[in-house]
Amino acid sequence: MTPSQGLAPPPRFWRSLAFRLSAGYALAGFVLVSLAAASLYFMLLSGLERSTDEFLADKLHVLRTMLRERPDDLDGLREEIELESAARRYEHFYIRLLDEKGDPLLTTPDMAEEVDLTQFARETQGTPERTIPVKGSHGQSFRIAKAQAQVGTVGSHSDTIQIAIDVSQQEKLLARFRLWFWSILLATSAVFPVVGYFLARHGTRPMEEIAATARRISSTNLKERIDAEGFPLELSSLAGTFNKMLDRLQESFERISRFSADIAHDLRTPVNNIRGEAEVALARARTVDEYREVLESSLEESVRLSDLIGNLLFLARTESPLVHLRWEQVNVTELLEGLREYYEAPALEAGISLRTRAGGGPVVARLDRILMQRAVDNLISNAIVHTPPGGTVELATCIEGAIIRIDVRDTGAGIPAEALPKVFDRFFRVDPSRSQASGGTGLGLAIVQGIVSLHGGSAEITSQPGLGTTVTLRIHRNATS
Repeated sequence: MTPSQGLAPPPRFWRSLAFRLSAGYALAGFVLVSLAAASLYFMLLSGLERSTDEFLADKLHVLRTMLRERPDDLDGLREEIELESAARRYEHFYIRLLDEKGDPLLTTPDMAEEVDLTQFARETQGTPERTIPVKGSHGQSFRIAKAQAQVGTVGSHSDTIQIAIDVSQQEKLLARFRLWFWSILLATSAVFPVVGYFLARHGTRPMEEIAATARRISSTNLKERIDAEGFPLELSSLAGTFNKMLDRLQESFERISRFSADIAHDLRTPVNNIRGEAEVALARARTVDEYREVLESSLEESVRLSDLIGNLLFLARTESPLVHLRWEQVNVTELLEGLREYYEAPALEAGISLRTRAGGGPVVARLDRILMQRAVDNLISNAIVHTPPGGTVELATCIEGAIIRIDVRDTGAGIPAEALPKVFDRFFRVDPSRSQASGGTGLGLAIVQGIVSLHGGSAEITSQPGLGTTVTLRIHRNATS
């Protein structure tokens, strides 16, 4: 067998959720560290440049002040220009004072060897007091600036101050920072994917447990449940929803199993009766009357079987999304009155009082008349069967806002509380022996609920043993589905 003939291709690692989460963690961490390191680097660079510029501005201010207020203090100027820089171990600075003709008056020793004075003049031309980065004669990094200084308080002429500061130590500091920066990025690019993978695997482990539980579930094993102890909040909610779904599935499977057993039993009984009667009739010669008896009995069983199949087909129809109702305006009060008249004779024969009650005038709603008549018909016949002689069956309808309400009440034996949640289930019988004796199949209330659901309404039942039962139907007055 070739792979294309039935073997599924192996799952690709990069399509897994763990890989995607790992990649997301790694990328997010890498970007975050990069932004943090880059921000620190540019803050350090900006701080160093600002510190250098402030130092140069301070020196220029000192020299200007001395030239303006003490132009004859050559010893002070010489100390400031020629001697102070030599005392600094790091960040040497160099100053040259030029007269108005451009001839040097004072110069820091070794300035000509360290700084290219021609380049200095060219770079600072037209940019007074602006610091400019340049390279020195031996490759060192400098920041240079030029400024004019008034000589004397009268200001008869001005001198030119050229100043340069060695920032090689700052460059080395920045170089070390860049080295650490790239080392950290390299380490994070190796560590973050591994950490992200373990985090992703840990985070997706509950999902694997959910998947494992789902794989163990089958039509014969619906008791598996997910233990959400220790799950994250989102996955705990998912596990809870999954468990509730399994509860519903288990309940549905159990109901289907019971339904299958009940329908098999209910279909087998009339078929066996017909077969048994036919076999007895054919065992020996019979009179015409005896054959007639067998045929009449078989006909009764056939009618019962036909009714059961018809009810089952109707139930299937009510659950079909393709069913179309014949909508029309129906006077529900008149509908109930018509059903009362139809059942009046059987009720009197059973010794039961059958009456209707409608409050506030006629109740009109948009319904499928035939289906709603069948639903109420089922409720009335059911109430008559389960109400003893001398009892009462009452049909009532009223309007509750946009809803119409139909009640069928009886004073029968009632239904035990534990049976109430199941009365709308197919083939459910509160008293199986009594229902079989009366010809009931346990489909009446299921059909009622199906019809009401088609109208977008709801059916509910309340009962007290020994006092009676009330079935309530609620349907929107202008229902369309």
